[in-house]
Amino acid sequence: MASCKQSSESNLNGPDSSAIKEINAASLTKYLSIIAADSLEGRKPFTKGETKTINYLKTAFEKLGLQPGNGESYFQEVPMVEIKSIPDDKMIINGKSGSLFLNYLTEFVAGSRRVQNEVSIKNSPLVFAGYGIVAPEYGWNDYKNLDVKGKIVVVLINDPGFSDSTLFRGKNMTYYGRWTYKFEEASRQGAAGVLIIHDTEPAAYPWTVVRSGWSKSKLTLQTADNGMNRTVIEGWIGLDAANKLFAMSGKSFETLAASALKKDFKVVDLNVTTSLNIKNQTKKSVTYNVLAKIEGEKLKDEAIIYSAHWDHLGVGEKVKGDSIYNGAVDNATGVASLFEIAAAFKKLPENPARTILFISYTAEEQGLLGSEYYAKHPAFPLEKTVANINMDMMGLAGKTKDIVVYGFGQSELEDYAAASAKKQNRVIVPDPVPSSGLYYRSDHFNLAKVGVPSLFTGSGVDNIKNGKSWGLNQVADFTKNRYHSPQDNFDAKTWDLSGIVEDVQMLFDLGYRLSNEATYPKWKTGSEFKSIREKK
Repeated sequence: MASCKQSSESNLNGPDSSAIKEINAASLTKYLSIIAADSLEGRKPFTKGETKTINYLKTAFEKLGLQPGNGESYFQEVPMVEIKSIPDDKMIINGKSGSLFLNYLTEFVAGSRRVQNEVSIKNSPLVFAGYGIVAPEYGWNDYKNLDVKGKIVVVLINDPGFSDSTLFRGKNMTYYGRWTYKFEEASRQGAAGVLIIHDTEPAAYPWTVVRSGWSKSKLTLQTADNGMNRTVIEGWIGLDAANKLFAMSGKSFETLAASALKKDFKVVDLNVTTSLNIKNQTKKSVTYNVLAKIEGEKLKDEAIIYSAHWDHLGVGEKVKGDSIYNGAVDNATGVASLFEIAAAFKKLPENPARTILFISYTAEEQGLLGSEYYAKHPAFPLEKTVANINMDMMGLAGKTKDIVVYGFGQSELEDYAAASAKKQNRVIVPDPVPSSGLYYRSDHFNLAKVGVPSLFTGSGVDNIKNGKSWGLNQVADFTKNRYHSPQDNFDAKTWDLSGIVEDVQMLFDLGYRLSNEATYPKWKTGSEFKSIREKK
């Protein structure tokens, strides 16, 4: 197609552009101070915090002059069910050599997606199913020749590439390594339950993150069968608990984990059983995605999505005297960035050729649920959705020489990102911790799964003043001490917003270029999403 791109001499591409200047630390501070405030109660869906949050987002978009993005509404209803699962205080595992008692929250967590007041398993055998993966494209099937009906499968986190670089995509984690996939696959296999073994390095977060997430109520999309197609229980056990379990079974964790790296791996019967009762408090209701748009002048039926989830974890267990999970980095930064980019587009002398759609999703923290619903009920046809640019956890390492692209090598959007970064004398780089699998852990993934080229960038790590090691330490410190904890707070006095400003300016420049073209970016050869797009 012919391009309707403006001249490269446009003042949009210059550092003094009035549109670019709309993206600045002062306005970011204003938005962050509100979105990450205690008054929004941690922004959890189905709470007063949600009502306050989404109404604020709607008002902010209106003040910026944006139109409703879902027909005549700024909101998209997302039907969900909230389940507060309360398991027995102890999981008792019985074997020939005795019994093992695992304590709730410190050694195991468990819940159920079944919309029932009470669920239970009785004397269910435990089997070790390796990584719990069925991946035909890698010639991998951990469930081959196994009937797991009535059984609980115990599986490793991440995928085999984490421990053996010759397998899967090496250190670049695939979706098969995600906890959500492991629960889904165990359900498809007909298992009664699934327990993932937590290990901090391959999980990319400590046990405290698991504990905080599972000590609260959880959300799932409403289904016609009320979740009866899922396993009876889902949960995690700590690494120490796994070692005790395997030793009780006369097995070595290290030996079994090593055996799971072979394609001819065979499921191991642990020769133990467990029973567990879970009481559920359930509530069906709706939560909301928030959508706003700037309508295109020439190609208004084609949309470029900027996305950032608004939700966090609400009010929960008190940590260091604080019980409000404000989610300042995760993801008040992304939502504030949506407003910044919207303000920049509105500062243009005329609207872009294509429509710019801003979406703040609900329930990302519950398993990317708001974006999953949107992908099934899009405001613009998927074949007319040009790209998705996602923002989540921005600016951890200050102003940097680089900007991280998660899932490096996926689409031509990276080439756009590289061109925009170059204008700032910066470069794009792959994820320095690819085993964390962040490309599969934020909302753009659900758009990628239906074929829409999706870009997810993160903070660079090569800090201008302090170097790369310092930047990596900032990211590691956040993950260890603030991620998914009440300590993820905004402090206007100490936060360095210079890195976020540059990142957001780069993403605006990228989207502006896309918005005035008529061509569509493509998935690159080797991407698992390429064939999906080409079928549309």
